[in-house]
Amino acid sequence: MTLADYVHTFGQAMRIRHGERVHKIAIDAGFTCPNRDGSKGRGGCTFCNNVSFSPHGRSVNPVAAQIESGRRVIAKRTGARKFIAYFQAYTNTYADISHLRALYDQALAEPDVIGLAIGTRPDCVPPEVLDLLAGYRERGYELWLELGLQSAFDATLARINRGHSFADYRQAIHAARARGLLVCTHLIVGLPGENATHVHITLARVLDEGVDGLKLHPLHVVKGTQLANTWRRGEYRPLEQEEYVAIAAELIARTPADVVYHRLTGTASPSVLLAPQWCAHKWLVLNAIERELARRGVRQGSNSQLPGGAMDARKVS
Repeated sequence: MTLADYVHTFGQAMRIRHGERVHKIAIDAGFTCPNRDGSKGRGGCTFCNNVSFSPHGRSVNPVAAQIESGRRVIAKRTGARKFIAYFQAYTNTYADISHLRALYDQALAEPDVIGLAIGTRPDCVPPEVLDLLAGYRERGYELWLELGLQSAFDATLARINRGHSFADYRQAIHAARARGLLVCTHLIVGLPGENATHVHITLARVLDEGVDGLKLHPLHVVKGTQLANTWRRGEYRPLEQEEYVAIAAELIARTPADVVYHRLTGTASPSVLLAPQWCAHKWLVLNAIERELARRGVRQGSNSQLPGGAMDARKVS
């Protein structure tokens, strides 16, 4: 048995849709965020040092050069011949529409790039951007809008300085899906002030609004962040691997089988990771999740009909 026997993974979904391996190539196109540039705030999210999320750090090379670099690495490792350009770092819809179109078109000009994944915030997808993305999908490209929600609790979003609300997310996802766009929502497990109940309720709320894909990330502490200072003062305790694996297994079991899991854990380079150290080992975590699902005798969708925790929402904030 493999993880794909228990979870509807992105790799599995792409094989079914395109008949072969399809991999994302991460791109840093030099964007910023409204809670960094002063539009909504300064400093960004308390956990955010984008070096930990982008293998190229903050080196902004031309889009074609980044695709070529990623292509070589992925093709050598997996033999993949088709790719999705993943505009990942910071807020990749936060610019003039003509600039966005130019960047996206540069990626799609590569003959082996069959689509786009656009990482952004729920408050940065105005109608003209959604119309642009829908146009690519109508032309036959694989197109995913990736919305960084992280939590459905406004108190948590304020605590981590996200600068948006769950209402912003609700508006964004309904507008996107009304245009036929596929939406992948990012959720973080282990946020300050939250426990497993918060995460279960967040998942239930996201599923209630409708979603096509999910990403799970354990919160990890990296250098150069406000969270690092909080951790050093002993005011934040990261999850143990066993805690994260148990929560992830439960979330997977509660997720309908047709939702695509793009990611089940997140990692950071040892050069920037402060804690927890297990977040440096992607495959150890994925293997642990697979074993936990097998131990419980569940797979994705097994518990999707169970109550999502709406009553419990009254007990948490």
